[in-house]
Amino acid sequence: MTSPTPAVALVSGGLDSLVSAALAREAGHPLLALSIDYNQRHQVELAAARRIARALGAVRHVVLPIDLSAFGGSALTDESIAVPKEGVGDAIPVTYVPARNTIFLSLALGWAEAAGARDVFLGVNALDYSGYPDCRPEFISAFEHLAELATKAGVEGAPFRFHAPLQHMTKADIVREGARLGLDMGMSWSCYDPAPGAKHCGLCDSCRLRHKGFEEAGIADPTDYAVIPPLS
Repeated sequence: MTSPTPAVALVSGGLDSLVSAALAREAGHPLLALSIDYNQRHQVELAAARRIARALGAVRHVVLPIDLSAFGGSALTDESIAVPKEGVGDAIPVTYVPARNTIFLSLALGWAEAAGARDVFLGVNALDYSGYPDCRPEFISAFEHLAELATKAGVEGAPFRFHAPLQHMTKADIVREGARLGLDMGMSWSCYDPAPGAKHCGLCDSCRLRHKGFEEAGIADPTDYAVIPPLS
């Protein structure tokens, strides 16, 4: 019997990345956890990423620094841009970080090729989310094709598989999946604009979507909010 191959899992510290990485583990892959310190204003999520990597028994956890605040262009990397607190809208919000998932997947691909891994897991979702273009299924499919063209492994016939197991789930579905997996979802961090006392602000898009997921799943929300998120 062949040994299971490792998988690189992007672990941001958020709920979605927690569940995605746990599904990689459930599939039998030894975990290579990758977190990106891009000088995001919610640095507290990296502490959550470390908790998650330990809890899931990652073989190795790399926290890779790459300072995207040098580029700016997002409320998450530029303190002069306020994080929206009015609720989830139809337009792509200012919390979108230019080309973030393209950058992150490129880094995950590099580690996967170096480590001999052929599977990459990420927690993107295209239903209950803020409308980011790099969370869509067509983006994941296109990147998988790019990886086949851009790597020695791909050219030599050992392509990479990019898994987005939460892609078509609602946030409530994701919460239920976390419960099925027996995860402590309270160790994850979602808030874009942390409140004093290391609390979730309760009003940013990410807090609202997180709380809505727990409410709709009928599962108690373990999150410590400064303000309980509105459900509207």
